[in-house]
Amino acid sequence: MKGIKHPRNDETINPSGNASIYDVIDRVDSKRRNFVKGSVGVAALQAAGGLTLSGLVNTVQAGPVPAGLGFPGIGFESVPASVSVTSAPAASAVADRITVPAGYTAELFVAWGDPIMPGGVPFASDASNTAAEQAKQFGAHNDGMAFFPFVGTDGRPSVDRGILAINNEYTPEEILTPAGIAGANLAAVRKSQAAHGVSILEARRRNGKWMVVKNSVYGRRLTANTKTRISGPAAGHALMKANEYLISDTGSQATGRQTDGFTAYGTINNCANGVTPWGTYLTCEENFNGNFGSNTAVPAPTAGEVGKMFNRYGLTKDGFNYKWHTQDPRFDLNVNPNEANLFGWVVEVDPYDPKSVPVKRTALGRFKHESAQYVVDAQGHLAVYMGDDERNEYIYKFVSAGKFNPADRVANRNLLDDGVLYVAKFDADLSGQWLPLLPGTVGVDGVALRDNPNFAGANDAEVLAKILIKTRMAADAVGATMMDRPEWTGARPRIGGFNKIEIYCTLTNNNRRGSSATPSSNKADGTTAAGSARPAVDAANPREDNIYGHIIRWQETGDTVKATTFAWSLFLQAGDTKTTKPAKATNNYKGNIVADPYGSADFGAPDGLWFDPFGRLWVQTDQIGDASGDWKNIGANCMVCADPNTGMARRFLTGPNGCEVTGIAMSPDGKTMWVGVQHPGEDATPSNPELKSRWPANQWGVESDGVTSLPFGRPRSAVVVITKDDGGVIGS
Repeated sequence: MKGIKHPRNDETINPSGNASIYDVIDRVDSKRRNFVKGSVGVAALQAAGGLTLSGLVNTVQAGPVPAGLGFPGIGFESVPASVSVTSAPAASAVADRITVPAGYTAELFVAWGDPIMPGGVPFASDASNTAAEQAKQFGAHNDGMAFFPFVGTDGRPSVDRGILAINNEYTPEEILTPAGIAGANLAAVRKSQAAHGVSILEARRRNGKWMVVKNSVYGRRLTANTKTRISGPAAGHALMKANEYLISDTGSQATGRQTDGFTAYGTINNCANGVTPWGTYLTCEENFNGNFGSNTAVPAPTAGEVGKMFNRYGLTKDGFNYKWHTQDPRFDLNVNPNEANLFGWVVEVDPYDPKSVPVKRTALGRFKHESAQYVVDAQGHLAVYMGDDERNEYIYKFVSAGKFNPADRVANRNLLDDGVLYVAKFDADLSGQWLPLLPGTVGVDGVALRDNPNFAGANDAEVLAKILIKTRMAADAVGATMMDRPEWTGARPRIGGFNKIEIYCTLTNNNRRGSSATPSSNKADGTTAAGSARPAVDAANPREDNIYGHIIRWQETGDTVKATTFAWSLFLQAGDTKTTKPAKATNNYKGNIVADPYGSADFGAPDGLWFDPFGRLWVQTDQIGDASGDWKNIGANCMVCADPNTGMARRFLTGPNGCEVTGIAMSPDGKTMWVGVQHPGEDATPSNPELKSRWPANQWGVESDGVTSLPFGRPRSAVVVITKDDGGVIGS
């Protein structure tokens, strides 16, 4: 997630003298070197001059992307970058519309404010919908999503009917209400809270048209005020007990008691997502810190446990200017300091049961969660891979203690409560280690976590609870590798003869990497302010001023998720082949994206990442999206499709002005794809909401159901539905 609500994350904690990736390749053993070379193909690399930056950049394979090991090929040509057009608002240099390849059709499926459940009312283009109305409408700024099919009459997953669970990450205060942020009264705050969370809706195709079943019993909204359950090792801990409030439309009234540590209210800043093999949805709480604030100064970093935690998680007096704390004491850091500890978790939701209570799974750790990608190995062991989306944060893996039982859904429901959380350390020789975050793990200072004052407790159960509540600080203590904003994770399907456990992670950017003559890193004592360090380049993050980002991948040793070591490589470095920016010693800004013609699939700031069931890798981007500054050649945000064997990429979609392309799902037959568009026309004003975008009303008169009309008045985050005109599989 980018947007005006994303922290700038300008600081870091990790001095390193590690050699760059280019210096260490030749020192790698042959097995790992072959894994790295497989990114673009050995023959192509040799022809281009070997495994060097210039060799990678010049490696281009002509012709269509053919089928290969576990990969069916890509059958479309790249759409052009969206730049320098006349059909956009005057403030934009990109087309204010969605573009897809020839032979495909994109339609609007659902947009902010659409009714999705019984009692829902239509979107009011003047933003006059109330909080109560918003609570039955599709939420704002949609992000990660997943499709859960019903079972068809033939006993197979339906390709025409199912449930879409879609995250609603944050809210556009400037256009959410008629008065904008200046009118942040209780009614406005409650509407903002109602637009956060998750939208769960029924999707159905009738007579060839996809539509939202607006009165479905499955329609549901999870908001910032929805009751949730807390489970796992941190549940019940004193730090998970906040002030108790009675929440209503007229305010949040303190009862004078504390919650029990097993109950929380709300899920917020829901960014990326995951699913479980037993058919539940995992929604990930990312920039929760921005929803909090205070009417008075917050505790200093040196002011005990609370001050240190606020500092490490980026909790500040003003937050991201939501101003919830001015109307709702639950979000005032001084009035209710422990409330922030109830956010930053992975939340499990049963989309098939509208009455189920969402569960915050504390065993997966507390940080700015992006996605949660599961893998079940051949022995039935389950792992969940996760990124912490801030500059200089870490990549994690949770491994359950129990095994997945495909024959017993109920037996799997607590697998995410018991296991081990690990954090990744990427070594310069292209090997890596999973460091367990357990009481007995010895930190870089030679002290076990149970003896570290940040986690000390009466027993190991309390120590583990504190480790999970203060996950970032535990990762600091054990010396994990600081990464360039770890975001979505994706597991390559084990199909077509490919049987490795191979995980990919987008590293969106870090313009402070290598920016200081005196590098700094996250201090082992956990005192570094969120995003504040200025790390040196290292093998896994080899570019200074890494404005365009990269994608890293690794394979688990022994093809088991229980492995504590792995081999890794850089899948690609994003960039602009047409850039005129002066090159730096470790960064020419051009990247090494493999495309034909060369430069036809340039992109930067990779964020969303997802493998379809056929083995195609889809990457979505999150940059400024208006072709300004360093993005003048790349233009609007986009989605590309890539071959994991060769790295060959094709640009599949470009988005409207100022948006982020984020969130993706597919029907079981691969013939329908849903893609999210977030915050089009961002930075508009209350007096002129359409200053920078009129999307989606400017592109379509009605939604995909052929009935729901699209009013002008303000841009709306939305989900589009894409099909292939010949009825084939998307991407084929």
